[in-house]
Parts: sequence; structure tokens; C-alpha cells
Amino acid sequence: MAGDESTQRTVIALVEDDPEIRELVAGLLGREGFEACPCSDGAELTRLLARRRIDLVLLDLMLPGEDGLSICRRLQAMPVPVPVIMVTAKSDDIDRILGLELGADDYLPKPFNPRELLARVRAVLRRTREAHRPQAHPARFYRFAGWSLDAGSRRLTDADGQPVELTGGEFDLLLALLEHPQRVLTRDQLLDWTRGRDAAPYDRTIDVQLGRLRRKLGDQPNAPTFIRTVRGGGYLFAPAVETGTSA
Repeated sequence: MAGDESTQRTVIALVEDDPEIRELVAGLLGREGFEACPCSDGAELTRLLARRRIDLVLLDLMLPGEDGLSICRRLQAMPVPVPVIMVTAKSDDIDRILGLELGADDYLPKPFNPRELLARVRAVLRRTREAHRPQAHPARFYRFAGWSLDAGSRRLTDADGQPVELTGGEFDLLLALLEHPQRVLTRDQLLDWTRGRDAAPYDRTIDVQLGRLRRKLGDQPNAPTFIRTVRGGGYLFAPAVETGTSA
């Protein structure tokens, strides 16, 4: 697998305070053609980010000093948010949900299967690197209820023309809804379109991202106007959507 085109020059920061785990995971990533940059804590990651581009951060939740949740918050506040996979030994759902709420693209509980780690790394990279690829065709634009989404630059603007920041997962989810407006979409359909075959059967990430996306669109919990829940069916994007190839 080393030298695979999809993994060439892909730089992954591994933030893990356990030296044995850090060495094992770095070796695994290296054998698969990734460039692994091990960091023992948040301060070391900060120094790394200051001197080079990072494509993905594998971030342990429990760290000395600044914890993983705080680091995740910082990464998502950067001008170009860095994709994050949260790695945690905690079994408490609250910590996992908090990480996703803060913008983590995925999570992986310890102990993990190395093949699952690689599958999730590749899945997140596939989703997030689209934002940095040259567009082979004119970018598509979507307009709905005064809002607009430029699919090429992933720029969402509200009815007042103000930009609304989206994580990679939120963008994928919104795009899936805009591609199929006013249709009932099942949870499994959304999961498949946004996470592909790497999604676990009981993956709850889509539910967290739906909640975040609804809040960013200003949907009221009791009377949503954008993303409606259809009992026993799934979800429906209610507004009419206009598409085009120019702004």
C-alpha cells in the first residue's frame, strides 16, 4: 500500500502522550505511505503547525496540560480548520459527543483495530481534501430561502450575506440535502452519502452533525423550517433549491 497515490505527501499529526502507542501508530501510518508527525502534547502540536501544513490530526482526548477537547476547539477556530479524528479511551458518550460538537470529523475509541484506524483516516481525508483540489468543472451554486452555498469553495452565506462556517462533515451533509431537496432521505442514505462504506452500522456522527447544521441554519427545535424530521422516515430539506454554475 505504501506509495498509494491517495496517501502521497499526506501529513498526519499524531498527538498522543503514551510513547509506546505513539510509536506503534506512527509506524503503522508510515508503512501505509503517510508522513506521521508524532507529538506528545498540545504545545508540540502548536509548534508543528507553525512550521508546516498538516492534513489531519489524530488527537488523543486525555493529554497532559491542554486536553484534546481544548485542542480540537483551537484547530477548528483556525482560518482553515484542520480535520480531526478524536481518539479516546473513555467509554462515556458525553466526551465523544463533545468532540463532535466542537468540530471533530470522526472519533475512534481505544483499543482500536489498526485497519479501522486506516479506514477512518482515509475516509476523512477523502471528504476534506476535496476543498483543496482544483475544480475540473465550474463550481456549482445552490440557493435556498435567501441563503447560498458555493460548492467549489464550500462557502455558505446566510440571507443577510454573512458567511457561516461549516466543518467538512457539515458541508457534506448540507450538500447531500441540497442535492435531494423536498425528498424524504433516510438516516442510512445520509450516512452512506457522507461517510461511505467506512461508516459503522450504529454510527451516531450523522445525528450530531444534523443537530449542529440545524443550529447554524437557525432552525428552531420545535418548528424547523429547513431540515424537518419525518417520523418513521428520515429527514426532509423543506425549502426549494435553485442550482447553477455561476454566482
